[in-house]
Amino acid sequence: MKKYFSLTRRFIAETDKILLLLIVAASTFGVMMVHSATRFRLGEGETIYRDAIVMIIAAVAGIVITLIISAIDYELIMKIWPIIGLFCVGLMIITLIFGAAPDERPDSKCWLQFGSIYFQSSELVKIGFVITYSMHLELCKDNINSLKSILLLGIHAVIPIGLVILTGDMGSALVFIFMTIAMLFFAGLHIGFFGAGGILGVAASPLIWMYVFDEYQRNRFLALFRPEEFSDESFQQRLGLNALGSGGFFGQGYLKGTYTQAGLVPERENDFILTAIGEETGFFGCFIALLLLFFICFKMIKTGKEARDFSAQLACYGIASMIAAQVAINAGMVLMVLPVIGITFPFFSAGGTSTLCLYVGIGLIFSIYRYNRSRETVNFRLSRIASPFSEY
Repeated sequence: MKKYFSLTRRFIAETDKILLLLIVAASTFGVMMVHSATRFRLGEGETIYRDAIVMIIAAVAGIVITLIISAIDYELIMKIWPIIGLFCVGLMIITLIFGAAPDERPDSKCWLQFGSIYFQSSELVKIGFVITYSMHLELCKDNINSLKSILLLGIHAVIPIGLVILTGDMGSALVFIFMTIAMLFFAGLHIGFFGAGGILGVAASPLIWMYVFDEYQRNRFLALFRPEEFSDESFQQRLGLNALGSGGFFGQGYLKGTYTQAGLVPERENDFILTAIGEETGFFGCFIALLLLFFICFKMIKTGKEARDFSAQLACYGIASMIAAQVAINAGMVLMVLPVIGITFPFFSAGGTSTLCLYVGIGLIFSIYRYNRSRETVNFRLSRIASPFSEY
């Protein structure tokens, strides 16, 4: 019993308590806002809507998953990166073939349906991509600027991005691109390659516009510049801006937002949760939400800077860039700077898949934090087991 308590104390001592507190605070704030945004749907005798219940379950389960993963040496996870890569590609191919679209997103068949449950494959693949790309970058870090390395790294990134685009999930594809650029930057890729990539992207933009984007996606983009002409496409964003602006500095009050409580803004509990935050808690509430997310990313980057392994550093940077990209894209979408492309606001938007997968990534961060402070463990220390992929 004494040994058990000693191990428990060590486990707690080696846990990143500040990051844990930040994600619990963000998830709690998110659950509160999802409850408010779905309250108008409550039936007689109901006190909390299904979306909020799912989010509570996902957050609690996610925290448990985070702590379990944190007890596993991250080196063991990183060593099986080829298996993780094959699993992710297989999962996206299955989604491409059997993917389903829920009623609220008929334009994108990027979910796997299990009865009444929808699982968005790209959310888990994002975490898998961070792991595999981190290991790939470590393997070629000494020759990262060689043509061979650039070609192989490009193929590695294009495979998941292409598969995600084929399922119709352009928002996640944009996040993958942002993650790729960020990880290549932190890995030390010469700035000239970024410039060349930018020029190539601009040159290819007419082809992307004509052959990659569907008509509704082009219309959503054009609606940013001609909202009156494309009134149907800009309807959601214009309502969202009205709701966001009506909150002023301190908001109309929790559960008192005019637009939110009437359910006027489509997807206000999901991609447009920021409008509910702004309307009911004002600029101050939006600032607190963004500040929480900033410090979460900051703590991840700090953990990466302190990591001994290059791949562990890049994994931390990759997950932080994933969260930062989703925040930037979602906020841009709500503020009508970017078109509507279906990206959640991390920790705040309703959705079990996105919440659980986000916590899986955070579990990896916790493991890196723990094992870079103590190589004597509370857990399942398995790093001495030889990896079948060690020759890589």
